[in-house]
Amino acid sequence: MTSVDRRSWMGLAAGSAAGLAAAAAAPDSQAGQVLAEPATPAWPRGVDGQRRPDLGNGRFLNPVFAGDHPDPTVLRDGDDYYATFSSFDAAPGLTIWHSRDLVNWAPRVAALPRPPGTVLAVDLCKHAGRYYIYLPAYPSAVSVGLRTVTIFVIHADHIDGPWSEPIRMAIEGYIDPGHVVGEDGKRYLFLNKASRVRLRDDGLAADGTPEVAFEGWKYPDDWITEAYALEGPKLFRREGWFYLVSAVGGTAGPPTGHMITVARSRSIHGPWQHSPHNPMVRTQQAGERWWSRGHATLLPGPGGQWWAMYHGYENSYRTLGRQTLLEPVRWTADGWPLAEGGDLSASFAKPLPGAAATAGIALSDDFQALRLGSVWTFYRPGAGELERIRHVPGELAIAAKGSSPDDCSPLTLTARDRAYELTVDVELRGQAVGGLLLFYSRRLYAGLSFDGQGIQTWRGGSRLGFWPEPPNGARRLQLRIVNDHHIVTMFYRLPGAAWQRHGLRMEVSGYHVNASDELTALKPALAAMGTGEVVFRQFTYRALSA
Repeated sequence: MTSVDRRSWMGLAAGSAAGLAAAAAAPDSQAGQVLAEPATPAWPRGVDGQRRPDLGNGRFLNPVFAGDHPDPTVLRDGDDYYATFSSFDAAPGLTIWHSRDLVNWAPRVAALPRPPGTVLAVDLCKHAGRYYIYLPAYPSAVSVGLRTVTIFVIHADHIDGPWSEPIRMAIEGYIDPGHVVGEDGKRYLFLNKASRVRLRDDGLAADGTPEVAFEGWKYPDDWITEAYALEGPKLFRREGWFYLVSAVGGTAGPPTGHMITVARSRSIHGPWQHSPHNPMVRTQQAGERWWSRGHATLLPGPGGQWWAMYHGYENSYRTLGRQTLLEPVRWTADGWPLAEGGDLSASFAKPLPGAAATAGIALSDDFQALRLGSVWTFYRPGAGELERIRHVPGELAIAAKGSSPDDCSPLTLTARDRAYELTVDVELRGQAVGGLLLFYSRRLYAGLSFDGQGIQTWRGGSRLGFWPEPPNGARRLQLRIVNDHHIVTMFYRLPGAAWQRHGLRMEVSGYHVNASDELTALKPALAAMGTGEVVFRQFTYRALSA
């Protein structure tokens, strides 16, 4: 057996109505390049039966990243595009994805194997030939000396690394960094609280203290939002203007909260003009397909058409987390970007029509290789969490810890579909307890486990004292969970025997941020509790109906 090493997480390659009205009336510098179909097609199916965005006919259907991929930051680097997302408590974290067409993506590398804390929205950029990720981290189980949210930076000379260890930048109390080079050639980070700080020329530390740099756009008082919450600044330069794209309205709460706004200035120091078309994107009503849309990066696609990539919740499926959406953008004659996608229920022409569709990345895992970062991550890891893993081809052994799902740091993956089936073979060693879960947070999870004496059932955030089931004495079982549009059914069997349906069913549509106040998703998870270790074999993920 070998313990986890750097190669395991480095080698991932294997595996608005108002806006539409304004757009119709505005002069158009790129009119007619991207038009939506009136009907909503069905998602094609890829590996494991997962839904995939590429329709195979030169068009795509959102989401381009199904499942929880929040706060996207996207870098165009020649003909290549790279993206990463908030990784929060995951270890490894900050998986970098690659695409040539903005629709089909594959993982490249996990840039942050050991996070300095809970990592929020980051910014991926390139300057003078070097790649940088600016990341805010909150104190967590892995923090060393953090008392408040702090901005760090990591850097690399190649997108695949090696990436540096996190460097503390002496910027505290701020989140959501957005990097930009001013007309003076100096580097800056824009932050939440409408703030900006100048950086040293090497980009590795602040050169001064944050100051208020602009005033955010204000929406009408009678709009139903979660909170004002000005955040997520992303900047770019086009035709002599600096554009500042921000989010307001709050990430969760009501479906009509989050929105995308735009301002511009001739100078990085202002003054900033607000777009007359604000908000650029906003969910207008709860009946739309995508809720709480915001936190956008705007960039040109491979054919020159501009696009906005941002996150949103799928109507009635907040459990899947904030998924990443791609929307066509056009420019007015006077230089303002307009979103063209409406509620994103229709398909659109691909940015690169001739690009081949990919089947996606398999979530099923026979554990022949160790797929940390690309598929699996630990939730709320401790400082030595990766050392819990022992691997030989065909087996994934996890050292047991804790006494329940809330303190065992389960190994999780991101579900991509609204209905799916999970199966795994579980063997106990020592006094371990092994389980298969749907895990949202320490307060919300569901599933089943066994300890060699019997089967335990978990719901909400606790173990249920009823529905005890045999077989007693089993040290190896195969477990199955079916999540059929929030209705959860569980099964178990001795290897080679017939499946036994557990006597209890559950409904988990409420397992989301408005109940738990954690910006995550309901994720399939492997749990190793108690002492000893749990050996997992042959994990399967199979998507069910759309």
